[in-house]
Amino acid sequence: MTNDLIAKAAIDRRLAEIITPVIESLGFELVRVRLMGGKTHVLQIMADRPEGGIEVDDCAAISTAISAVLDVEDPILDAYTLEVSSPGIDRPLTRLKDFEAFEGYEARLETAELIDGRKRFKGVLAGVEGNEVLINIEEGTIGLDFDWLSDAKLILTDELIREMLRARKAAGVIDETTFDEIETESGSEED
Repeated sequence: MTNDLIAKAAIDRRLAEIITPVIESLGFELVRVRLMGGKTHVLQIMADRPEGGIEVDDCAAISTAISAVLDVEDPILDAYTLEVSSPGIDRPLTRLKDFEAFEGYEARLETAELIDGRKRFKGVLAGVEGNEVLINIEEGTIGLDFDWLSDAKLILTDELIREMLRARKAAGVIDETTFDEIETESGSEED
């Protein structure tokens, strides 16, 4: 069985089977699904547009559609809260194509087993070769088989934030004309 960063546990994979067609029919992609335990279970669903950029209204529409399907399928026995969100800027990398799309950005990868005596790798993503994720670490470029990964996410950097803002602006998501002017006070004294 291959490792699946989108849905780790068996219940998550079952939920992904139910949720994926619903999300895709709305024009989105499932990034990750996790059913978290605790006093009240929380079903966390991360979705995105194939080209990136998901808004609050989109999350609400996905939530409504998923709720309807889950009410019918009823895969979760206990009471739960549904949370639908965007992946965020320091997003988890859950699909091989994510490692290609974010080549050149810093990431933190974790493997299920020890690889050369370690499980954590931090560096700059260097693309994909076959089923291997390439990452530039201090020692040089290494390839980690995608199936070895247990966790992977981008690291929040100024460069990443700038690039995400640039992409959202280019897609027309951000309209700077609606921003208020920022007023700065000079010479104010603190007590």
